[in-house]
Amino acid sequence: MVWGEGNPDAPIMIILDNPGARENREGDAFLCGTRQTLQEVANDAGLDIDDLYVTYILKRKPVRAYEKEKVRHICMKHLDQQLKEKKPTLILCLGNVAVQSFFQNPEAEVKTLRGSWYDIRGFKTAVAYHPLAVRRRPNLRSLLLEDLKFVAECYNTLDC
Repeated sequence: MVWGEGNPDAPIMIILDNPGARENREGDAFLCGTRQTLQEVANDAGLDIDDLYVTYILKRKPVRAYEKEKVRHICMKHLDQQLKEKKPTLILCLGNVAVQSFFQNPEAEVKTLRGSWYDIRGFKTAVAYHPLAVRRRPNLRSLLLEDLKFVAECYNTLDC
């Protein structure tokens, strides 16, 4: 089980679909390419790594075959418990899978929801493209940066 990475007391919780399949020799999944992209863009947006706690819809590394909807439904209970315990100030969902699961809407898409705040489960929530999408399509980097600046501005000014 992988509960999360980063500062467990951070005010900003980032929700991804699942932990990375790659990690360093010490077992730190935050060092995989997806997490490196996230860290770089977060730094460019003015967010410090200590401002962030990364958690997941699925609490384990991906396996080849599983009942995705059933497992996500079960894992949402674990995420709900994390939210109750951590009480983040802001939440940022990255990627369509995380957005659809957290918003409980299979039609939700990052491209139509980004740039606004939503009250989801009682938490101020924004969305952005997944860092893996940015790695695959570098033209999305500016949009991820824009979205992280949107979150940073809210966090720094509490005007959102």
